[in-house]
Amino acid sequence: MDERMQVAVYSTKPYDRQFLEAANAGHGHGLHFLKPGLDRVTAPLAKGFPAICAFVNDSLDAETLEILAQGGTRFIALRCAGFNQVDLSAAKRLGFQIARVPAYSPHAVAEHALALIMTLNRKTHRAHQRVREGNFSLDGLLGFDLRGKTVGVVGTGKIGAVFAKIMAGLECRVLAYDLYENDAVRKVATYCPLDQVFRDSDIVSLHCPLTPETRYLINRESISQMRRGAMLINTSRGALIETRALIEALKSGELGSVGLDVYEEESELFFEDYSNEIIRDDVFARLLTFPNVLVTGHQAFFTDTAMSRIAATTVENLTAFEKGNDSPNFVPLA
Repeated sequence: MDERMQVAVYSTKPYDRQFLEAANAGHGHGLHFLKPGLDRVTAPLAKGFPAICAFVNDSLDAETLEILAQGGTRFIALRCAGFNQVDLSAAKRLGFQIARVPAYSPHAVAEHALALIMTLNRKTHRAHQRVREGNFSLDGLLGFDLRGKTVGVVGTGKIGAVFAKIMAGLECRVLAYDLYENDAVRKVATYCPLDQVFRDSDIVSLHCPLTPETRYLINRESISQMRRGAMLINTSRGALIETRALIEALKSGELGSVGLDVYEEESELFFEDYSNEIIRDDVFARLLTFPNVLVTGHQAFFTDTAMSRIAATTVENLTAFEKGNDSPNFVPLA
């Protein structure tokens, strides 16, 4: 290998390569693009690389980190905001440094949440298919005016704050919940307890990170607190929702519609093409049978603006590590 810092880039798609190479033009790192995702099986591919770059569904458990450390890797550049996929205690023990992309385009995700809401409400996906078949009937396509509806925003960080502002701009009443209240959100929303958000909202949208405390935040109990026929949107992390409880609520009519860009077992499905194969996840397959469920494959972040910023920040993080500089993007391991 040459004198440039060599980086093994896992879970590479053509668009990842396009944006990372453009961002790296002025930095000169040796980026080696690997199609497989990162786990304990593929970790040996990084032997000899001081740095690796991983994505949201890559597995960085203790065993994977042990293999990376044995191969000489010391830096992990995550090209995503969340780091729940990393065993932080093992990373600290093994002497890793980890960086992430804390903000890329909150508007991209917030706007996708709105797209899910609008599509579910006005059923434009179903109308599109009907018209292509020459069916111009309006039966079954009835929606509602968003104006005047109550929207609950769970999590008011950068993405949740943008989403709250968007919904307020549509003349919705916006309720918000977060452990740490956001002054900017107070201008467009009313903070209240989580059970009140569930109880009073026509639409509930999740914008919080996945932590031990938020895992299965949406479960049988929390769903029972919601208005019958409410809409639920999740563009954050799949395991915020207990999928089996979600299915039961859809079957009983407790929930009126659901829009998901994430799924708790998505690592075996999303970002790949299985159109010519049978999906073996029975829970996910059952979810797809509901006409009032809309699923997208973790694409909320996927805009040119966001991809450019993710790539730029990732490369900057690599440069900071190479030069021994500190960065606010480094994940604290204390």
